[in-house]
Amino acid sequence: MKSFIAPNYSNLSKVAADNREVYGNGVPFPFIKFDNFFNETLLDQVVDEFPDLASEDSMEFNNSNERKFAGKGELSFGPQTRAFMHFLNSAPFLEFIQSITGIDEKLLGDPYFIGGGLHEIKRGGVLKIHADFNKHKLTGLDRRVNVLIYLNKEWNEKYGGHFELWDAAMTECGQRILPTFNTLAIFTTTDFSYHGHPIPLNCPEAMSRKSLALYYYSNGRPDTELDPKVGDHSTLFRETDPNAVSATHNIVDTGKRVLRSITPPILVKIGNKIRRKLVGK
Repeated sequence: MKSFIAPNYSNLSKVAADNREVYGNGVPFPFIKFDNFFNETLLDQVVDEFPDLASEDSMEFNNSNERKFAGKGELSFGPQTRAFMHFLNSAPFLEFIQSITGIDEKLLGDPYFIGGGLHEIKRGGVLKIHADFNKHKLTGLDRRVNVLIYLNKEWNEKYGGHFELWDAAMTECGQRILPTFNTLAIFTTTDFSYHGHPIPLNCPEAMSRKSLALYYYSNGRPDTELDPKVGDHSTLFRETDPNAVSATHNIVDTGKRVLRSITPPILVKIGNKIRRKLVGK
């Protein structure tokens, strides 16, 4: 069987060693993103198997903090998805996660896929900024790392659905990642690692934001990752400051306007022609 990993990343131990410092220095908390990390052909098969979670026996979340669907673990997996998810819980991938994160405590996967597995958000859906539940409800192990794999082809920036990472004070969005096909995001989960998809999805009705979620656990963790005021907890939702979100967008928009204002018109025209050729328009 072909490897689930793309050729550029096939040496997982080297990839981990080369990117450990990048991960540890992630902003606003340990984090890394890879593009085209997995074997595209095999991931295509996972996409083909992805069910419409709104039409099957799935879990629906519909409240002020979240509007999304989640599969029921392996009950929602097709054969290729099952093989892929088992690989992501296997020793080679666990060792990769252990190495790139630099976590001392031995990491374990979750064969029950509690809270993980298949996730889908429809138009208008949202998952507000939050810190994740910190204990596995069956084993009592500590949740340490999240892995998210996005499955969305031909995903336009205007559809939104960005995955956002916020600082502990909830004053700044440090990362915004478009959920495009074959994007892998890995980050350390603590009581202060706030993240989510806080802006309602704007994709066409016929599309949805699809992802795979896997969580990794250990027996024990550093006290610095815990908020002593909350103890063991379920998902902790936080309100974002609308001005902070606007500031994140305005910095980008202002930069574009400034660049346009100082660029000679002839160069703008040339640049637009090149861009249209590159995107086939």
